[in-house]
Amino acid sequence: MVVGELAHERDVIIVGGGPGGYHAALRAAQLGLAVTLIEKEDIGGGCLNKGCIPSKLFTYSGEKLAEINEYSHLGIETSPILFNINTLQSNKRNLINQLQEGMKTKCKKHNVELLKGTAYFLSDEKIGFENGDQYEVYRFKHAVIATGSLLEARKGYHMDHVRILDSWSITKLNEIPEKLLIYGNDYIALEMAFAFQAFGSKVSIIFEQEDFEFDLSINKELRRILKKKNISVMRKARLIEAAIEENGVLVTLEEREATEKQFFSHLFVSTKQTPNIKNLGIERIGVETTDGGYIKINEKCQTTRQNIYAVGDVTEGQSLAVKAIKQGKTAAEAIAGILTEFDLRFLPLVAHTSPPIAAVGMSEQEAVQKGHSVIVSQIPLSSNGYSAINRKKDGFIKVVFERESNRLLGMHMIGNGAIELISSGIISLEMIARDEDLHFPLYPHPSVNESLLEAVEAIKNYSSVITSF
Repeated sequence: MVVGELAHERDVIIVGGGPGGYHAALRAAQLGLAVTLIEKEDIGGGCLNKGCIPSKLFTYSGEKLAEINEYSHLGIETSPILFNINTLQSNKRNLINQLQEGMKTKCKKHNVELLKGTAYFLSDEKIGFENGDQYEVYRFKHAVIATGSLLEARKGYHMDHVRILDSWSITKLNEIPEKLLIYGNDYIALEMAFAFQAFGSKVSIIFEQEDFEFDLSINKELRRILKKKNISVMRKARLIEAAIEENGVLVTLEEREATEKQFFSHLFVSTKQTPNIKNLGIERIGVETTDGGYIKINEKCQTTRQNIYAVGDVTEGQSLAVKAIKQGKTAAEAIAGILTEFDLRFLPLVAHTSPPIAAVGMSEQEAVQKGHSVIVSQIPLSSNGYSAINRKKDGFIKVVFERESNRLLGMHMIGNGAIELISSGIISLEMIARDEDLHFPLYPHPSVNESLLEAVEAIKNYSSVITSF
């Protein structure tokens, strides 16, 4: 085809088939728009193929493996348990293929044209598409950039993805590390630490920060649980270099200005994600970026070119699928003329650890720093009836209220059911709920939900309230 001779006409062109781009495509098609979705690799993007789904499969497997040893109290007798990581890898590939096919089926059902190849902007109304020798030009009314992120390389070591691993390669291992060092304190680092400890690895965690990134109470409980599982934690420490040797990795660590060398069979490094926007040609059409390299957008996901939108990891904020999905749908609705916007104020933070962690809104310390007079209540799951049945007693539910108005400011949980239950906190914060709004409804019995009710009820009894500040 000669460039400029013929261009396919589309209402919306979406570049990137991860969570943001995929949901933008479906929503736009549902709203009657002609949509083409272009993905360079496999549909589902990094989330389905490398990140979210593989890592959560590993954490789920680790959780179930750990639970098996506790079934005897239910009268379930088990023979010696064997874990086969190759079987898990086979299941992972089958799961990814199954979910990919499901996404393709949905695209077909909603008449979304799905193309595999690279795309780049020729102008603010044309995109070039390439797949091998094939070259096409698409003219669009609107475009959505949803190309996700790349993992940033760290200095001091070579990431060979065999001995030194990142969040995309650790779930490709075909062997269980004998001695695994986790470098990082985010949710991915924690998930991998818990999963591989359950698989049988001796796990250590080091990170440069003062503590983990949750509410101080959760951090304290998390450190207790890690110690209980024999996972060592070294805070305010730095990995200076790592050298790959025949049977492992020799690392140089720095703590309190003293350095030491330690040997591990494997090293996992939790790496920063950077926006994947090179070679898109956005600079030639006036799409502006921030100093950090992210695409500038407004509350409707519009870039500095009004007919071009951006969603997900290419925009500022945490690299989370929940953010990308919301922005993708917002962009599609804005393109269709619907009054819409996204707001990440109550973006939940979750970790599929064992037990899981979930939080939304302000932590206790954040609320105080912002000038709120707070009432805080924390109820341990050890007092919950259903936790006694399933013997998952670690953790608690913590609520943070503003003293004067009794308005909910934050909800923080660590324990069985936390990730599902945090939706109650998200909805409550969006509705500007007060204590009575959470106290009035009925809670199923027996269930972990009752601990949330107890936490809310406790704020009326100031003598039982935790007041750390």
